[in-house]
Amino acid sequence: MPTSRVILSLIALLFSGAVLSWCLLAPSLTAEPAKQVAEIAKEPRPAPPGMVWISNGKFLMGSRDGKEDEKPIHEVELSGFWMDTTEVTNAEFQRFTDATDYVTIAERTPKREDFAGLTDVSLIKDEDLVPGSICFNPKFDRELVKQLRDARGEPNWPYAVWMLQKGANWRHPHGAESNIEEKPNHPAVHIAWPDAVAYCEWAGKRLPTEAEFEYASRGGLQQREYPWGDKLQDGDQWPLNIWQGEFPEEHHVRDGFELTAPAKTFRPNGYGLYDMSGNVWEWCADWYQPEYYSDSPRRDPHGPRGSFDPNEPGLPKRVQRGGSFMCNANYCLGYRCAARMKGEPTSGAFHCGFRCVLAPSDHEAFAKAPAQQTATTR
Repeated sequence: MPTSRVILSLIALLFSGAVLSWCLLAPSLTAEPAKQVAEIAKEPRPAPPGMVWISNGKFLMGSRDGKEDEKPIHEVELSGFWMDTTEVTNAEFQRFTDATDYVTIAERTPKREDFAGLTDVSLIKDEDLVPGSICFNPKFDRELVKQLRDARGEPNWPYAVWMLQKGANWRHPHGAESNIEEKPNHPAVHIAWPDAVAYCEWAGKRLPTEAEFEYASRGGLQQREYPWGDKLQDGDQWPLNIWQGEFPEEHHVRDGFELTAPAKTFRPNGYGLYDMSGNVWEWCADWYQPEYYSDSPRRDPHGPRGSFDPNEPGLPKRVQRGGSFMCNANYCLGYRCAARMKGEPTSGAFHCGFRCVLAPSDHEAFAKAPAQQTATTR
């Protein structure tokens, strides 16, 4: 797999003395009366372990009042599918790596030639060519953050609050000195898109399309802001794991989790899915294009043929959904059902994971997948 250009750029900036960053890129509450969207269809067979059936149906995708890439609202019709009830956990990802000896992108050592065109490779020392991934920088320059606003006064903090953490990967989410020994049921993080695809292939599943993710996240509610309704919070109880306070300077941790939360901590949505909002960003199968909704097919859309991000035209992006524990109202609002995010496929981060889906037509292949063969021989 190629080493991430985003990570390489951060390493290059590190060598030149620049400040590091990476653009950042649930469920509880009693839902308001649900307006069911799905056309109820009988589940073709019992759900595989850890998955729930999402019936075929129609829904309105996008947002009228959200960001520009969430428009226009358009009707989408989807075939039924099974979806993992939770994000893939550390324990589940461990079974995959134990069975396959797979090494994630964040665990691989970059090569000097990978930096060609990004910086003068002669400036890179051999001892600096070490694996790593993206983490929050707790020592960010607070005065710099206050000054970094765009023309509209919105936060604009490139190279300020994110950093490349040497030694960070899914086994060591906060650097070489950290571990996941006490977090088997937390979502696996620092997962790049190819890592997620490799797991899916082993498990006999696939990543959800962007349309499947939004449809499932809504839990049967039509055009509501969140999986449980339009109100983020009712009383003192938080229904999801996000950042409470003014990002990035204050974090009140009122939901009880400064970082990831264990699977099934918060209540599920109407389809029985956990953490479709908050906790960690989740990869989707689709390439990202901000104007794709204008041309998206009505039936089972699978995304554009290629990627285009006007902010970084030369850098392909895949769609990410669901928001994370780093999202809040003054920064990304990524935990809304319609919210879209994009990420460079070969970059992972400490707030990025995934979950899988399975179509009925793929069930035979699923039964023959390596993960299922291993399970039957235990």
